[in-house]
Parts: sequence; C-alpha cells; structure tokens
Amino acid sequence: MILIQSKSIHSKFLALAIAASLAVAAPVVVSAQARPAAKAAVSSKATTTGTPSQLVLANSTRVLATLEARRPEFTRNRAALSKFVASEFGQMFDRDYAGRLVLGAHARGASPADVKLFADALADNLMQRHGSSLLDFNTRLRVRIKSETALRGGAITKVSSEMLRADGEPIPVDYLMHKVGGQWKVFDVIVEGISMVQTFRNQFDGPLRRKSIAQVAADLKAGKLQADASVN
Repeated sequence: MILIQSKSIHSKFLALAIAASLAVAAPVVVSAQARPAAKAAVSSKATTTGTPSQLVLANSTRVLATLEARRPEFTRNRAALSKFVASEFGQMFDRDYAGRLVLGAHARGASPADVKLFADALADNLMQRHGSSLLDFNTRLRVRIKSETALRGGAITKVSSEMLRADGEPIPVDYLMHKVGGQWKVFDVIVEGISMVQTFRNQFDGPLRRKSIAQVAADLKAGKLQADASVN
C-alpha cells in the first residue's frame, strides 16, 4: 500500500493519520453539516452504536470540531492536548492488534505481553512526538464517505472516505476496522495510499532483526527510536 511520495507528503502523514485515527476514537452522533467548527457545540456524550461508516462520519466531525474549538487552550496547554489525544486515540483504536501487524513476522511466537509492550510503546511514542502537530492541521473541512466494503468474509470492514478541503484536492482516507467484543475498532488508517501499519512495519523490521521485541519497545520508550513515517 506504500506509494512513493514527496517529502512534504511524508511530513504531513503522521498528523493526518493521527487526526484520522481520532475520528473513530469515541463515537458520538453529530451533523456532518454542522456550524463552523470554532462555534460548534461539541458533545461529549459517547455511544458505540452505528455502522462503521456512520461512526467514521460522526466522529470525524466531532473530533475536528473539538480540535478547532479548543485550539487556543491546546496552544497554551500542551499537557491538555496530550491528554485529549491519548484519550481519544486509546478508546477505539485497537493498538494491540495494530502493534501485532506492525511486528509482522516478528510477532510469530511472541508472548501477548511482549506484543502489548511494543504496541503501547509505539502508540505512546507516536502521540508524544506528533500529537502537537495537530495544532497545525486544518480542521475546517468536511468528511465524505465514499464506500463501506466487507473484506475477508465480513471479518474486516474498510471505510473509504475523503477529507474535503476548500483550498485543495480531497484527501483520501481509508479505515480498516474489525469488531472486538462487539465494538468496532480501527487497526489501520491509510492516507493517500500510505498505510500506517505498513509504514511502521517497514521501519521497525531492521531494529527487530537485531534486538528483541522488549528491547525495541524499551528503545521507543526511551526515545532512542522514533516512529517516523518518512521511512519507506
């Protein structure tokens, strides 16, 4: 799924992937045609009902509205931004499954504890390093759902969407989702053809060939390794 992209696309990928991931983090039904985000009333009531497409559309609007409405606060208080990002990202993104996919062949025979250790370290590194870049993200856009496709006999659902900008071409964003305990969770986000899972699988293959999963996780936590989408 990795496409050859310019450096500018790579530099924007993580912020956009984070924003896209947040879009399904804490489901809440709001109008896709809401008032401008800075003036919108942002609901905090969460629900897990709806189809994958409905959740993506509703949550995209909600999260983008929240980012815009709280931009002054988040600019002054980066701890509040970090708390918001971590909370939203963690509620419905299946980090353990995504982490196992990033590990790829290295996950074979690995203990669930090691997989979780790596998944948590990767997610935390991603949030700490790139969460603040969401302040530079243009939240004044709309989301359009293009299609919802069942894959692998219905075990996986792909929701294809576009982020519509007033001053540029639409940005294609696909979500790969599956059910965990009866709840839809995202395990990969594909922005402009770039898979977040595949990107990090390529990046961490080398370190995982040289070190154990626990050692790579420790390096991520210590900042000796960084999640970097420019690696391809």
